[in-house]
Amino acid sequence: MISTKAYAAPSPTEALKPFTIERREPGENDVLFEIQFCGICHSDLHQARDEWGGSIFPMVPGHEIVGTVKKVGAKVKNFKEGDIVGVGCFVNSCRECESCKAGEEQYCKNTAFTYNSRDNGEPTYGGYSRQITVDEKYVLKMPKGIKLDAAAPLLCAGITTYAPLKRWGAGPGKKVAVVGLGGLGHMAVKIAKAMGAEVSVLSRSTKKKDAALKLGADKYFASDDQKVMDGLNEYFDLIIDTVSAEHNIDAFLSTVKIGGTFVLVGVPPEGVKFNAQNVISRRRVFAGSMIGGIAETQEMLDFCAAKNAIPDIELIKIDYVNEAFERMEKGDVHYRFVIDCSSLN
Repeated sequence: MISTKAYAAPSPTEALKPFTIERREPGENDVLFEIQFCGICHSDLHQARDEWGGSIFPMVPGHEIVGTVKKVGAKVKNFKEGDIVGVGCFVNSCRECESCKAGEEQYCKNTAFTYNSRDNGEPTYGGYSRQITVDEKYVLKMPKGIKLDAAAPLLCAGITTYAPLKRWGAGPGKKVAVVGLGGLGHMAVKIAKAMGAEVSVLSRSTKKKDAALKLGADKYFASDDQKVMDGLNEYFDLIIDTVSAEHNIDAFLSTVKIGGTFVLVGVPPEGVKFNAQNVISRRRVFAGSMIGGIAETQEMLDFCAAKNAIPDIELIKIDYVNEAFERMEKGDVHYRFVIDCSSLN
């Protein structure tokens, strides 16, 4: 076993603090890499505070991981020492079910998530650490020339928004709205724009208008203004809702065209409520989407590198992580915190 420095949440009510974990020595199909950067996802906060239930403590969060390969197993074919690689939200799956065979490993019932999960009976620990060992099937190749600290959030925020935008046809001639302008929302704007869609941002007030337009949005609408929302009746082909707090779903459903799609990617701890008539009466699709499989995640990385659709980040040292959690909860980040994991040394 390899002893590795990390930061962990000892319990749901305690701040994260220094911790030591054990990583396995690379097996014949494994890749061991040194973590350089790890993004901070809003789900890290939810899980570290056990807001979704079932959290495993002590918990080392982090599933937006980028680093340099240090050692590979004897049967590893796709990676070598010195390669720049990434790991996203999961590190194993059954490999035999319909989801796995379809390249949608994230929906496997036995998926081992990168942290707060179990892999072969052992708890998994995430990227707020210095090293990680992962089977090569779940390792991504980082595109050449991409800025690694800024690219780290693509491993979650990028694929979480890319997958539904691609699936539901964002592109030229389509009107796409993004609800919320945080870590997920700002990537939805950039990716939808890169796909060629007309992109609008829906946010409660006008205070984020300039920021949204700077990110590439074509239009901006204050959703708390009823007259504005009435003017958007049946306007959008596709809405990507990134909000992870309680909000009025019905207000946004009314802006979806007949036969259009509303996709929820945020996970409000309280759950969501909406009037079924708002779906039934206009043949609207209410959908959900969760990250993407390994092949689609690699596709997303290559697409974002080619289109320069890269997250806007604030780089921090590991000892700032608790302050980062507090600021993230208040929405005080533009738009993703990324940990410089070399600060763990």
